[in-house]
Amino acid sequence: MRNTIKPKVTLVGAGPGDPDLLTLKAVKALAVANVVLYDALANEQILAYAPKKAIKIFVGKKIGNHAYSQDQINQLIVDNALTYGNVVRLKGGDPFIFGRGSEEIEYVESFGIETVVIPGISSVVAVPASQGISITKRGVSESFWAITGTTSDRKLSSDVALAAQSSATVVILMGMHKLPQIIELFQKENKGKLPVAIIQNGTTSEEKVGVGTVNSILDIVKEQKLSSPAIIVLGEVVRESNKLKGFYEEFLSKEIIR
Repeated sequence: MRNTIKPKVTLVGAGPGDPDLLTLKAVKALAVANVVLYDALANEQILAYAPKKAIKIFVGKKIGNHAYSQDQINQLIVDNALTYGNVVRLKGGDPFIFGRGSEEIEYVESFGIETVVIPGISSVVAVPASQGISITKRGVSESFWAITGTTSDRKLSSDVALAAQSSATVVILMGMHKLPQIIELFQKENKGKLPVAIIQNGTTSEEKVGVGTVNSILDIVKEQKLSSPAIIVLGEVVRESNKLKGFYEEFLSKEIIR
């Protein structure tokens, strides 16, 4: 009997965490999936859009706990596409922003398998926006850096030092374990009073926010027990947020009294 299965892989961005921020195109792709391979940062509520009979495989990575290596994930995508046909690879945020999506697509295409990419709403912009932080604002910040705090060899990105020298907003993902090093780089640039926001589990019901300055944020993180997954935002735009403005007005008044 002739094999009629047509392998296809759709790489889908799951958005920043809130399942309502999933795109309509992503919902349509999930609705016809035979297999869904999903990451730790993809909200599991999104799996409800896939058919009940679809196979759901968790392939997430957390610090010190990888369900599968990247090579194994690549092979799982291919094997499931060849066996079951329509595979959705569901990745947090946007799969092409610190998501290794391009690597997975390249591997799949090397087998001649059809691929489709559905972008997701990136946490780089959506998570700050959830706190009223516009990462660019006329007269305040005309550009922004989006940086991974931890590189593939587990070191702090050298771009952080360059970003600390600029007037741009700096948004750092996967940087909580490098936070003391990040703060030290900004202090070296005499930016101790620069506003900082740390947003943990952004856009979800478990969201936690810590705000302060370069000089105070480490103490705030300790007091509020903030941890990964979180986004670090450094820049004057943090002070401009209507949600956070009250904190900085109070902070400045205390500084004047001192």
